[in-house]
Amino acid sequence: MNPIIQLVDIVFEVLVWLVIIRCILSFVRHNPYQPLIRFVYDVTEPIMTPFRRLIPAAGGIDFSPIVVVLVLSLLQSVVIRFLYSIL
Repeated sequence: MNPIIQLVDIVFEVLVWLVIIRCILSFVRHNPYQPLIRFVYDVTEPIMTPFRRLIPAAGGIDFSPIVVVLVLSLLQSVVIRFLYSIL
């Protein structure tokens, strides 16, 4: 596998895992000023905000992380296939 394709694949995987970690953090009590937690929120907030605006919470449950993970997975697939075709 081409190193560029590997790097892009890893970036998408890390983003998906950060969104999942953020979901888990929403269920537990945590210190929002702890650097690692702050990093997770700082990286995922720009991705999550547009989806939160489009998808309202239903019954107090935020479904936007599910949509974000699905969109990131779809984008990952499309970008990887595109890179394979040009490299």
